[in-house]
Amino acid sequence: MLRALLFLVLCVLTISRSHAAVPPLMLASTWQDGPDVSQYLVSEKLDGVRARWDGEVLWTRAGHRIHAPAWFTAHWPQHPLDGELWLARGQFEATSALVRSGSVEDVRWRALRFMAFDLPAMPAGFSDRHAQMGKLIGNASTPYLRIIEQHRLSDTESLHRRLRAVVQAGGEGLMLQHQDNRYSVGRSNGLFKLKLHEDAEARVTGYIPGKGKYAGKVGALLVENDKGHRFRIGSGLSDAQRAAPPPIGALVTYRYNGLTVHGLPRFPRFLRLRPEP
Repeated sequence: MLRALLFLVLCVLTISRSHAAVPPLMLASTWQDGPDVSQYLVSEKLDGVRARWDGEVLWTRAGHRIHAPAWFTAHWPQHPLDGELWLARGQFEATSALVRSGSVEDVRWRALRFMAFDLPAMPAGFSDRHAQMGKLIGNASTPYLRIIEQHRLSDTESLHRRLRAVVQAGGEGLMLQHQDNRYSVGRSNGLFKLKLHEDAEARVTGYIPGKGKYAGKVGALLVENDKGHRFRIGSGLSDAQRAAPPPIGALVTYRYNGLTVHGLPRFPRFLRLRPEP
C-alpha cells in the first residue's frame, strides 16, 4: 500500500513538472510611427519558437516543458531568460518540429540556438537588463546560448530602412523596446513589433466548398481569432492544402493588411499551420 502511494506521488510530481502553468511572458504591441525612435533598442524579430528558461528548465509559452539535451543547457545561468529557440531565417517549421519531437538524440539540436532577449526577473529598465544579460551570457561560455543584438537608430526613416534590409535578407521584421521599459506580464506599451505585413493567428472552425477548378476541394477556411471575430481565408492555400486542409480546431497563421472599420483583417492570406507544442 505504501509502495503504491509513493508511486502515485512520484507520478503526480512528474506530470506537474512536465506541464507547468503558462509562463508569465511580456507580449508586444504593434508599432505605430510617432514616438522618438532614438529612445528604443531595436532588434530583428526572429521566426522561431518562444521559450522561457527558468534557471533549470526550458518551457514553451503554453507551459509545456521542452526536453532539451542536457549538454544544450549546460552552463546556462541560473536566472530566468526570455528568448527564442531559433535555427535560421525561414526555418520556423523545422524548429517547431524539433522542439515538439521530445527527442534529445536529434542532431539538429547542434544547430539550434536559444536567442535570449530579456531578463524577466530583473527589476530595471530594458537597457540595464540588456547590459546585465550580456554579462551573464558572456560568462556562460556555451555556443547554444546567444543574446539578440540590439541597435540604436536615430529616427523613423532609419527604422524603416532597417526593416526593409532585414526583410530583403529573409528576416521577419523588427522588435522595439523602450530603454526604460520594465518587464511586465501581458501586452506591453513599451515593447513593439514592426513588420511590412501583419501576421496573426486564428482557429479553424469550418470550410467553404470550392468552385470551378477547386470543386471537390476547400475553397476557403472559416476561422475565428482571439477577439471572437469570424471570417474566411481563401488566399494562400496550395492545391495540396485545399485537398487536405488544416483540421477543425487547428491554429493557423494568416497575413493581412490592416483592419476594416468592423475590426476584421483586410485581405487575409493563409501563411501556415501553426503547430502547438
